[in-house]
Amino acid sequence: MPDVLTKEQRRKNMQHIRSENTQIEVLLRKALWKKGYRFRKNYKQLPGKPDIALTKYKIAIFCDGEFFHGKDWEVLKPRLERGNNSDFWISKISRNRERDDETNKRLLFLGWTVIRFWGNDIRKHTDECVKVIEETIFDLKTENLEVERE
Repeated sequence: MPDVLTKEQRRKNMQHIRSENTQIEVLLRKALWKKGYRFRKNYKQLPGKPDIALTKYKIAIFCDGEFFHGKDWEVLKPRLERGNNSDFWISKISRNRERDDETNKRLLFLGWTVIRFWGNDIRKHTDECVKVIEETIFDLKTENLEVERE
């Protein structure tokens, strides 16, 4: 049987959830720094305040937690409907997902490339996440060379 927390215990847990410098962000930033990439963290000049912004390449990177950003929403939503405070959580996560889409569109409109990683992917496959970023950089460099030739 799952542990049932009092309102005060739940409140204390929720207060300690961070929005910046999360474990997954730090893990990915360290891997990028080690590879020689320099970046801005929690870049306030851009919509959505990307967790990592490679300004040189106009790449905005977000490190999304599975629960709060609704990974596998079709599976998670019915589970939430059976849980406590379901209306609140469904509304909150739905709005987060909408906000993520709006942020992506605004950044694309500004000429930025958006990359989103799930927390577990960063934890378990950090090198592959870095590889995705490096491939994106390579593609952007290649595009820029083609444009310059025209």
